[in-house]
Amino acid sequence: MYHKKNFLTFCIVLILSQFSFAQANQKLPNVVLINADDLGYGDLGCYGATKVKTPNIDQLASEGKIFTDAHSASAVCTPSRYALLTGQYPVRANNGKGIWGPAPITSELLIKPNQTTIADVFKNSGYATAALGKWHLGFKIGENNWQEPLSPGPNDVGFDYYYGVPIVNSAPPYVYVENTQVVGGDSKDPLVYIGKGKPNEVTPITPIPKEASQRTVNMFKGAKVAHKLYNDYTVGQVLTEKAVNWITDKTTKEKENPFFLYMATTHIHHPFTPGKNFQGKSDATLYGDFIQELDWMVGEVLATLEKQGVSNNTLVIFTSDNGAMLNLGGRNAIKAGHKINGDLLGFKFGVWEGGHRIPFIAKWPGKIQAGTVSNQLICNVDMLATFMAITKQEGNELENTDSVNILAALIDNPKENIRKELILAPRKEGHLSLRKGKWMYIPAQGSGGFSGSKPNHHAWGGAPAIEFVGSVNSDIKDGKIKKEAPVAQLYNLSKDKYQTTNVYKQYPEKVKEMEAVLETYRPKTN
Repeated sequence: MYHKKNFLTFCIVLILSQFSFAQANQKLPNVVLINADDLGYGDLGCYGATKVKTPNIDQLASEGKIFTDAHSASAVCTPSRYALLTGQYPVRANNGKGIWGPAPITSELLIKPNQTTIADVFKNSGYATAALGKWHLGFKIGENNWQEPLSPGPNDVGFDYYYGVPIVNSAPPYVYVENTQVVGGDSKDPLVYIGKGKPNEVTPITPIPKEASQRTVNMFKGAKVAHKLYNDYTVGQVLTEKAVNWITDKTTKEKENPFFLYMATTHIHHPFTPGKNFQGKSDATLYGDFIQELDWMVGEVLATLEKQGVSNNTLVIFTSDNGAMLNLGGRNAIKAGHKINGDLLGFKFGVWEGGHRIPFIAKWPGKIQAGTVSNQLICNVDMLATFMAITKQEGNELENTDSVNILAALIDNPKENIRKELILAPRKEGHLSLRKGKWMYIPAQGSGGFSGSKPNHHAWGGAPAIEFVGSVNSDIKDGKIKKEAPVAQLYNLSKDKYQTTNVYKQYPEKVKEMEAVLETYRPKTN
């Protein structure tokens, strides 16, 4: 009888503790983080665009807060995503060698399974977690041979569920992956990587027009059904349906626990392949049509939150992985009068402001004052510490974190900048740069990004691109760096947000100070 009483008491305590845990979880907000791809600072109506219509995102901004000085830690997709998910500057990744470019097709998982990610932060507080959309952070250990299971992958870094595009919409394999399996995969017709140079052997993919911008040829054979399921023009619809269904499922069947959704869209990365309902609907060519489809996607997610009755207890963050790219689609949009990065200098891959200053909008009813604007310096690397604060977790034990808790910037209006300095990475390692207060220091000439300038070049950037869009910079004339230009760059962004004037020679002591700080972050080579 004594043991039975003890057992009964234990059961009661266990039930009460689980009930208390569920009650505590209900008080925590759901979190939806939408990370667009290559969406520039000037690509939204709420950031000044006039040639595209983004009513859903604009409404999100009117109901929340816009940030005007938000940045991605890198101007390149893969390292930017690494920073967002891990809270570490990408310069620290790869055993200190850094991640500088897009992950190749055969890349292993670039996040170590034992690293703490934003998904882990939420799982530690009882959240259901999902990643939908573009991954581009590799799979497996060592070279990825694409043989199933594709593990370790998203499921091994904190996400209960993954569905999406394993690399990017411009690179093979042109299939979907669900957790560790190819969607539509067949053991009798497996997905096989054969590389370049065998066009007659690869599985056909969706035809697209030249004006949609560059797309790498397929390098896989087999998996015919899986390839057929992937259609460039329906990716937005497929990912949106997955998001809507996942939110609906979690708020219907598992409503006792909060959820975290990381939705990484392929929009608006090239190729620009909007669905039929969006083609020709903007005033900024296919580029603008793709933005308007992205806006629809955001609207569907927001409408689902409302329908399921969880909008008032959900923090929604909308941002981009880096600035806009001056590819063929971007150039056509600019010719149509659309400023893809607003008046900022530069583009994706480069370390000028256009490469990494990004849209960042946050809505949290009852916490974030509607219709507000913040000039706080923030970065996507700050999400880890901020989410830890939101879920009331201590971040002191984290090692090598570069993440700063910016919760006060979200829900309040601090007079002083929370973040004092920021490391910003372009494609070229030699252009690793430092933002400190109002100052931006670039230890070399140019942007450190793309340099194309001719019609047949896919990726334009640098001095020639500046001439193309009509920007002004004191180091540049006629699309070239002046011979007498300083060896490096210093800009006072409080007076010169658009980086028109390099004041490197006027402030030698400031340059010395900035260089000393930057040196502490550079990769150390043996």
